[in-house]
Amino acid sequence: MNNRVGFIGLGQMGKWMALNVMKAGFDLTVFDINPKAMKFLTDEGAKSVQTSSELAGKVDWVFLSLPDTAAVERVIFGEDGLVRGAKHGLIVVDLSTTGYLPTQDFARRLKELGIIFADAPVSGAEPGAQKGTLTIMFGGDETIFDLIHPAFEAMGSTILHMGVVGSGQLTKVVNNLLYNINIAAIAEVLPMAVKLGLDPEKIRRVITTGTSRSFATEYFTPLILENRFDQAYSLNNAYKDMISAAEISAYHKIPLPLVHAATTTYQVALAEGYGDQDKGAMIKVFERILGVKFRSASQKTDT
Repeated sequence: MNNRVGFIGLGQMGKWMALNVMKAGFDLTVFDINPKAMKFLTDEGAKSVQTSSELAGKVDWVFLSLPDTAAVERVIFGEDGLVRGAKHGLIVVDLSTTGYLPTQDFARRLKELGIIFADAPVSGAEPGAQKGTLTIMFGGDETIFDLIHPAFEAMGSTILHMGVVGSGQLTKVVNNLLYNINIAAIAEVLPMAVKLGLDPEKIRRVITTGTSRSFATEYFTPLILENRFDQAYSLNNAYKDMISAAEISAYHKIPLPLVHAATTTYQVALAEGYGDQDKGAMIKVFERILGVKFRSASQKTDT
């Protein structure tokens, strides 16, 4: 591969995506604020740098895998950010899940500096990142999509060009909102079932095989039954999707009543201190209100 690729953000998802890109034959240079994260890649043969600006001067494409919109803005425009060392024509692709409206703004600002920006959020969690089977939703120019497609093929198995810049983030928001609403509904309804005398384990069997079956019910209800709330994306991190939805709703004057209702459930769970736990922990809000627990018979009732 002739293209020199940079990767910034080597956390739970980023380290595997970067590793798969390198295994596909790309010349890879990495940066992360955590030296241990960089060591994982350099031990595999990647080069490393000490700042984002230094990386920008050494590569043709930069992929970002960062926790939120603020981190993306800081890495691109902040002190020692990409813009400080970028050459004209550098391609920056944001794989993070960030705000739809800020993504459009980043693209405008970078275009004025001669830097190309595209968004390509991913879905599939850490197992998909490790296996290279992620779903990738690209927003940006079609020629850029075609150019960097070989790198995407190293990271994902479903790769879709969704439209102009921002379309990838908008698609990811749509996907996440439907998922998040589903989880909020699980949290609200299952304690009611227990309160009225239904058996949690039998309810789990019904909602994972009947018409309410979904990825959310199949993934979260077994974990909730076993009193496990540390197996998925934390509420603190997931809440950014609800913020993005609120921004879109307000800016474009689009009513989203179910989204806003689910947002309230997220906010109560966060206010009650469950932010570091996964989304299934929202059920604790309604368990407390109703004085019940949706747990298997073998589990202790204290959480």
